[in-house]
Amino acid sequence: MTEISSSTELPSVRENIELHTADGQVLVGELALPVAQPVANTLITLHPLPTHGGFMDSHILRKAANRLPHFISSAVLRFNTRGTQSPRGKSTGEFDGGHLERYDVAAAIDFCAERGLPKPWLVGWSFGTELAIKYGPDHDIAGAILLSPPLHRATEADLMRWNDFARPLIALVPELDEFLAPEPARSRFAVVPGAKVLDFDGEKHLWVGERATRRVLDTIASIVAPGSAPLPTSY
Repeated sequence: MTEISSSTELPSVRENIELHTADGQVLVGELALPVAQPVANTLITLHPLPTHGGFMDSHILRKAANRLPHFISSAVLRFNTRGTQSPRGKSTGEFDGGHLERYDVAAAIDFCAERGLPKPWLVGWSFGTELAIKYGPDHDIAGAILLSPPLHRATEADLMRWNDFARPLIALVPELDEFLAPEPARSRFAVVPGAKVLDFDGEKHLWVGERATRRVLDTIASIVAPGSAPLPTSY
């Protein structure tokens, strides 16, 4: 048995994909699937702010794709929003501050529906949480998981839409997050009585280190595949 580390890539079937948006952009990405099991759930990941280094390979999202297809039979879709570049390539278009990115979210959800991938969850990180909050209620999704939500672009009105939408909205908030700490997060999310705010002692906005990664992935697993956490730490 080998301990799982930041570079560990467990068995999965990987496919480079393209998403085509309703306004004519082409977004590059990757779909990771379990090797031998049917897909049990789908994670559509939305990366941090591209103007500050966020992209489809941002480490928590990359590690989710490296581990969760094997451990909980997830399909994990990662992609670069418009104008964002990574080793996979550059998506067409330009960053639009979360406005035209609504088409990017829609294209990702439509792609998963066309592939017949079940139980699609939006998993946003930082800027990606803004997209999940603002546009999740426009689509048939299982719910949204928010890593380090800053609530800079998502308004109270955006949050309140989740009351009628009535799907799970779960925020993972680091204790030491410089953008939105747990107590103010609870206050902001209070307009959605059904929302959950989970605070993580000692963690920061970027979830640095294997301990932080395991805490995030264990929490995601417990939400989308109840009973699966804690995930193995060796393989």
